[in-house]
Amino acid sequence: MKEKVRCSWCLKTENYMEYHDKEWGLPVHDDRKHFEFLVLEGAQAGLSWLTILNKREGYRKAFADFDPVKVARFTEAKCEKILLDPGIVRNRLKVYGAVNNAKRFLEVQKEFGSFDKYIWSFVGDKPIVNKWKALGQIAPTTKESDALSKDLIKRGFKFVGSTVMYSHMQACGLVNDHVVDCFRYKEVIKK
Repeated sequence: MKEKVRCSWCLKTENYMEYHDKEWGLPVHDDRKHFEFLVLEGAQAGLSWLTILNKREGYRKAFADFDPVKVARFTEAKCEKILLDPGIVRNRLKVYGAVNNAKRFLEVQKEFGSFDKYIWSFVGDKPIVNKWKALGQIAPTTKESDALSKDLIKRGFKFVGSTVMYSHMQACGLVNDHVVDCFRYKEVIKK
């Protein structure tokens, strides 16, 4: 049987391949999933995605199954307890940033009806489909991620630089950055 061709970044571990094969690049239209990736991508800043992927369940438990309403109500005592949890990256700024972002996330939902409606407006409400032949062709930011980052920062979000937001856009399918020979390239377009 012929081996599936995948984006080379995911070939390090089974966990990485499973994430690539089932999630990465699939268009997301669920606010809770967007919040999950905001927390995870913010936690990843300066670290490898594999580190965060391996701690995903720890984050799910520590951050109330990524419920932004619950996370927005976290107290300082709750944050300090989370900082003791080895199941996450114990970075004070990132933990408190996630709580701040939950509050800002709820404000965006109130203003736009959903975070999904807000974020998809930065790509004209449909995925940007690139045609990369190699990973080296993919830039770490785009004019869309720059605009999204700038707007989120203006709204008071933390850990939402352009590179972090481009990673979010890739993960949540706002942009299809699977290389063209990857088996997922055409699959995510159909979704």
